[in-house]
Amino acid sequence: MVNQSLQKEKAILAQNPRIYLVSACLLGLKTRYDGRIKKCPDCRKFLQGTLCIPICPEQLGGLSTPRTAADIIEGDGFDVLHGRSRVVNRKGVDVTEQFVLGAHQVLEIARLQEVDGILLKGKSPSCGLSPRFGVTAALLQLHGFDLREF
Repeated sequence: MVNQSLQKEKAILAQNPRIYLVSACLLGLKTRYDGRIKKCPDCRKFLQGTLCIPICPEQLGGLSTPRTAADIIEGDGFDVLHGRSRVVNRKGVDVTEQFVLGAHQVLEIARLQEVDGILLKGKSPSCGLSPRFGVTAALLQLHGFDLREF
């Protein structure tokens, strides 16, 4: 079964597919803050015939799974990046540093892979585009990446 997966991946690469970074939780990987699996069929359908690279900014920033839910206080991801706002978890712990580090790690992966776009999880203080931009989404937007939300 592993050989079949590798053969399929090689076949896709040979066709020069579009490459996307994808919030790992959308693919059903156990990266959500609460440790639950909640894949997104619409996202998976969109990705058919492409090469996708799963990312989780919060894990890349050093946070564990599961972890205490967090939110941006008084602002959005742009405000966090400019030092005007913080990310604090529900226990009152400031996790701004981890969110910013994770965002920069995702930016570096996007640059290294020359991705065609980035698919992000909505309503997330890292990845959301709505109802307000998360930290990672804001950094990627500032660097001109094509973002979509699921």
